[in-house]
Amino acid sequence: MEDFYDVTIVGGGPAGMFAAFYAGLRELKAQLIESLPQLGGQVSALYPEKEILDVAGFASVTGQNLVDQLEQQMTQAPVDQRLEETVEDVIKIDGGFKIVTNKSTTYSKTVIIALGNGAFSPRRLAIDSAEQFEGKKLFYAVKHRDDFRDQRVLIAGGGDSAIDMALMLEPVAKEVHLMHRREKFRGLEHEVTKLKQSSVALELPYLLKDIEENDDQSLHLTMKKMRSDDEKELDVDDVIVNYGFTSDNKALTSWSLDLEQERHDIVVKNNMQTSVPGVYAIGDGINYDGKIKLIASAFGEAPTAISAVSKQLYPDRHAPVHSTSLASRKK
Repeated sequence: MEDFYDVTIVGGGPAGMFAAFYAGLRELKAQLIESLPQLGGQVSALYPEKEILDVAGFASVTGQNLVDQLEQQMTQAPVDQRLEETVEDVIKIDGGFKIVTNKSTTYSKTVIIALGNGAFSPRRLAIDSAEQFEGKKLFYAVKHRDDFRDQRVLIAGGGDSAIDMALMLEPVAKEVHLMHRREKFRGLEHEVTKLKQSSVALELPYLLKDIEENDDQSLHLTMKKMRSDDEKELDVDDVIVNYGFTSDNKALTSWSLDLEQERHDIVVKNNMQTSVPGVYAIGDGINYDGKIKLIASAFGEAPTAISAVSKQLYPDRHAPVHSTSLASRKK
């Protein structure tokens, strides 16, 4: 058992990062495994400049700034990190689990799954002319808002992310249009109010019908009004489509674990334990009564799972009453 980690955290997004930090605070022998070459998960890969509003203590924080702060936090109580390693199997053995990646094999007494919704890809624009513009004038995420400085931009979508993009680009873009197929938006009420008070032009209720390239390489858009034969035309420089993402946990389902799932989410108890003893799960990829898929929720689930691991492995240890008692012990 000396070669066993106390806990292996699979997934290096915000939830996994905070779980790793908290494992260090609890002085557990831990490792964090992430398939990407950097930490941050979907936040870093897709929304580095998106403003995140649901993290306590921050009036507003960009995705990348949040990840940077989490990385700095992790240096206070470091654990082993394995980047660019994909977990290919988790096998139940005597005393714990065998963790097999594409690069190594390690052993762990417990496992915390923090994979979110697994591999993700954007829902693409379903019109014939779309593919030729993808990656050039048609995008599915905003990684750097300055890429759209002084541009005329149309954003297609009606959820929180689309609204966030519109408000984020408004100060730098020449024009921002937000097109949605419904009369009302599905976003956070406060942000919808800000949107209506902004200079963003609302194109409601329309659906993108066609994209053509003008002689000056700008885009000529044809939008069809919902439940009507009316059409509207608009010239822009760039189109950003935010219709959400499709995701799958094929990697997870290929593991040698029989995890109870509901609508592709892992079912957990109130201490974040799954149907397999010793395996816990946190973040967007889990389900329990009252679950809300927010970063703020995941930040609460991480210490719950780590505390459950500590109690399972070291029942004689006294759990801290306050976070300050952990900080003082580390000093």
